[in-house]
Amino acid sequence: MTQLETAMAILIKTFDAYASAEGSKDSLNKAEVKTLLEKELPGLLKLAKNQDEVDKLMKGLDINGDSEVDFMEYVVLVASLTCACHSRCCKK
Repeated sequence: MTQLETAMAILIKTFDAYASAEGSKDSLNKAEVKTLLEKELPGLLKLAKNQDEVDKLMKGLDINGDSEVDFMEYVVLVASLTCACHSRCCKK
């Protein structure tokens, strides 16, 4: 597989691993999102000052308002963070 194909496979595998922990295997509930953020994006959580900010992030991720984060919403998060990192790296 190419590097991009490998990256896509990792994104899918990561989502599936956390989504399968509880409830629906097609979405992440609040606890699963929190666990994913803690384990996969610990630097992001360090930027959050308190639990309210994490709750705000979850609400922002939940585009369709169903109190869960589906795969499309997860991809939006990863893409947004990737764009932010790219912008930050390119401004050096």
